[in-house]
Amino acid sequence: MTATASNTNFKNYILVTLAYWGFTVTDGALRMLVLLYFNNIGYTPIQIASLFLFYEIFGVVTNFLGGWIGSQLGLKVTLYSGIGLQVFALVMLSFLNPSWAQWAAVGYMMVAQAFSGVAKDLTKMSSKSAIRLVVPQEAQSSLFKWVAVLTGSKNALKGVGFFVGAALLASVGFVGALLIMAAGLFLLMFTGLSLPKGMGKIKAKVKFTQLFSKSQEINILSAARFFLFGSRDVWFVVGLPVFLRSVLGWSFYQVGGFLACWVIGYGIVQFSAPAILRRFGSGQPPQAKTIQFWTFTLTVVPAAIAIALQSGAPPNVVIVLGLTVFGLVFAFNSAVHSYLVLAFTADDDVALNVGFYYMANSGGRLAGTVLSGLVYQFFGLVGCLWVSTALVLAAGAISIKLPDPQPSKTIAWKAGDGD
Repeated sequence: MTATASNTNFKNYILVTLAYWGFTVTDGALRMLVLLYFNNIGYTPIQIASLFLFYEIFGVVTNFLGGWIGSQLGLKVTLYSGIGLQVFALVMLSFLNPSWAQWAAVGYMMVAQAFSGVAKDLTKMSSKSAIRLVVPQEAQSSLFKWVAVLTGSKNALKGVGFFVGAALLASVGFVGALLIMAAGLFLLMFTGLSLPKGMGKIKAKVKFTQLFSKSQEINILSAARFFLFGSRDVWFVVGLPVFLRSVLGWSFYQVGGFLACWVIGYGIVQFSAPAILRRFGSGQPPQAKTIQFWTFTLTVVPAAIAIALQSGAPPNVVIVLGLTVFGLVFAFNSAVHSYLVLAFTADDDVALNVGFYYMANSGGRLAGTVLSGLVYQFFGLVGCLWVSTALVLAAGAISIKLPDPQPSKTIAWKAGDGD
């Protein structure tokens, strides 16, 4: 790769990352806004979970179709379409009227959240696919590093978004927070003017049936991803914030600040994963045994938290320490997963495979979200933690069948194509 092409690719990486960062802050802030606002006005955990139902369902659909759309129209189109949809969703939510009947408010929220779900997964699929196109496939260590940088920084900024959402809710209210975020995100869309039009676009037409045909490695990794992210969201999405607010009596700032710190720390660990694994491991990029080790290690954590809560240990201490350990181990799992899906992917299939993989991710989040409200309503946070344990165990069992990645091809897309 020439110096000019390398510089152009780096510039494109920075632009994509900035767009993804901006979106991520609003995505985290919106989740915290919705959780705290509707819990504060008396919605039950199941009702709160239902508000995110369309968000996750349409995320599954978007990831399935988004990779195909990106391969046909280019990743620039899908990336900035996602950001534009998020602006629309934020403005739409600002028209919610507290005097509406509950069924009307829930229905309106679910539709708006559907747009936000489409936006989130179009943006994520486009950003992570773009990295694969600026790093040669033989440079696996570099690929792992840049995937970790994007993923880790994204999660750190999502944590910032949690705090921003809670702070805006407390300071300017629900509507004011939404409009401020929409304005900021609209300005960020102008970064797309400098990206090449054809990034990620392939010349050959992809048949719709090809969306279902994936390699064995992608199928196994996607199945493991489904259960892995279900295990996190089954207690993190609804159960944990409601428990902190309603049972432990934490304030908006305390709930938002704590979850923000957790996600920021989680992102820092993801960001640091390549260096840590290189220092304490073999120095080689992650293999199948890497994800197997971290997944089975994670199984112990939610079980230990549940046992501690059941034994009568101070819940504040158990939650803070337990969530810290869970975030640390989960971050290594997620970082290695995000690397492996690209390591198993050829250049021409990157948008299709990443879209399929994150469809499984969204499916796990959907299952986790629904279960989080349902299980918490009847069995509390401890019940959510035991379900989380079972889901992690399933992810570990599936990952046993995963082979080691065998990269062999060089990058197909070159900077400047499709101006």
